[in-house]
Amino acid sequence: MTLQLPAEADATLASDRAAQTITMLDLFAGAGGLTAGFHAASDRFRVKRAVELDTAAAATYAATFGEDLVYRGGIEDWLRDEDVPNVDLIVGGPPCQGFSMLGKRDTTDRRNYLWQEYAATILRAQPKYFVVENVAAFAKSQQFRDFTESTQPDGILRDYTFEWGILNAADYGAFQARKRAILIGRSRDLPEVGMPEPTHLGRHRTVRQAFTNIVPTVTETRLDGRTKRFFGVDLPGVFHPFELHFGREYAEISKLRFQEIPEGGNRFDLPDRLKARCWLGHTNGSGDVMGRLHWDKPSVTIRTEFFKPEKGRYLHPTEHRAITHYEAAVLQGFPDTHRFVGSKTAIARQIGNAVPVPLGAAIGQQIASVL
Repeated sequence: MTLQLPAEADATLASDRAAQTITMLDLFAGAGGLTAGFHAASDRFRVKRAVELDTAAAATYAATFGEDLVYRGGIEDWLRDEDVPNVDLIVGGPPCQGFSMLGKRDTTDRRNYLWQEYAATILRAQPKYFVVENVAAFAKSQQFRDFTESTQPDGILRDYTFEWGILNAADYGAFQARKRAILIGRSRDLPEVGMPEPTHLGRHRTVRQAFTNIVPTVTETRLDGRTKRFFGVDLPGVFHPFELHFGREYAEISKLRFQEIPEGGNRFDLPDRLKARCWLGHTNGSGDVMGRLHWDKPSVTIRTEFFKPEKGRYLHPTEHRAITHYEAAVLQGFPDTHRFVGSKTAIARQIGNAVPVPLGAAIGQQIASVL
C-alpha cells in the first residue's frame, strides 16, 4: 500500500529540501577540484555559477558538472556582464603564479590582485561563508595582508571575518603531500567554522594504494582524435580519467637514465656519463629532480608539468617512465565520474592546478556542519 501524502505535507517536504540546499559560486574554478570535493562532502551543495577564464578548463568543468553552470571568461568580465546571484557560499583559488615559491616571483603580477574581484563578488553575492585556497606562500604575501585589512572596521569587507591555516592534503586522505593556505570566511553574525580536523595524521595514504588498480604498462603516447565543441571552440575530448593513461616519446638518453635510477632514487644515482652537464659537480640541491615516487609514502605535490621527470620526483616507482595523466589525476583524488577536455598539456595544467579532492571534501564537510 502506498501512503499518499496530502498536498500540504508534500509542499512542506519540498520546502525542507530547498532549505537544506547550500548554494555556491565557484570562482577561478579550473577543472572543478573544489566543486568535486564539496559534492563528495554532501549532496546539499549546488553550484549556481562557475567562472573560469581558460577555455579547456572551463570545458572540463562543463563536461563534468553541466555547461549551463559555466561562465567562460575572466572574473572581471563576468562581474560586468552578469548579475551576481545571492548564494550561501563562495569558493575559489585566485591565481598564485606571482607569489608561488616556484620560479621567479613577481609581486606586481596583475593576477595577484584578482582577490579584489573575489572581494567584489562577496559584496554582491552576500554569502554566509566563503573559502579562499592558495599556495602556502600566499599567507606571507602583501595580497594576504591586503585581504586581512579589507575585513577591518573601515575595510570593504568589514561585515566579514575569517580564520586561516596551512593544511596538508595528505592529512585529509589525499594521496599526495600538498600544503595549501586555506581561508574560511564568514559573516560576522555567524558562528566560527574553524579548520577541519585532520583525519589521516600518522596514517597517510600512499602511492601504492593510489596505483593498486592501475595497469603499470603504458603503450599509448597520444590522445585519440575525438573532439567536442565547447564555447564555440572544437576541443579534444571528452575523456574519462582512465583514457589518460598514456606516456611520452622519450629520448634515448632519458631511457638510459630511467634504467639507472633505483626505487626511491633520483639524479644523484646516475653515473657521470648520464648526468646533464649542469649536474656534474653539483652534488647538493633538490633530490627530487629525476626522482622516483616512493611506493609507501604520499606523492610529492602534483604540479602542472608532472609528465617531465626533470621537473621533480615524477618517475613511476618502478616503471621506466614518468607518471601518466591518469595516475596524476588519481593522486589528486579525481573520481572516475570526472571528465577532462583539452590537449595533453592543457589537461596536465588542469590536473596540476586543481585542489586535491579529499582536501576539498574536508572543507566542504566543515562548512556543511554549520549550515
